[in-house]
Amino acid sequence: MRHLLSSVLAATILATLSVSAAAQPITSESCNAKREAIEREIDAAKAKGQAQRVRGLERALSANQRNCSEARLQAEHRKRVQAQERKVAERQRELQEAKHKGRADKIAQREGKLREEEAELERLKAAH
Repeated sequence: MRHLLSSVLAATILATLSVSAAAQPITSESCNAKREAIEREIDAAKAKGQAQRVRGLERALSANQRNCSEARLQAEHRKRVQAQERKVAERQRELQEAKHKGRADKIAQREGKLREEEAELERLKAAH
């Protein structure tokens, strides 16, 4: 049970770090920045006496040191941009279909979705 709890805690910490890192532009997502963020969290957890959290964060730090590289971050960013480009293309196809069918309500809806996807693509491109 204790091992399961620490595994769940470590997974939660890693997921939290991943989500917060994903929300930030890639320029602040360097390996060193991630390492420093984890180290700050370790210090805070130690100050609060959260031994299990410290262990989970130390595992996250170790994984970062083993696996994180700028080349990997660049490759992941390229993949995110490519995936977003595919979403934009799909939204463009959906808009063309709606225009072909002539339904004004669907056209407006598809235009809105396309604008959202294009804005996200621009955000991703600007982040690099």
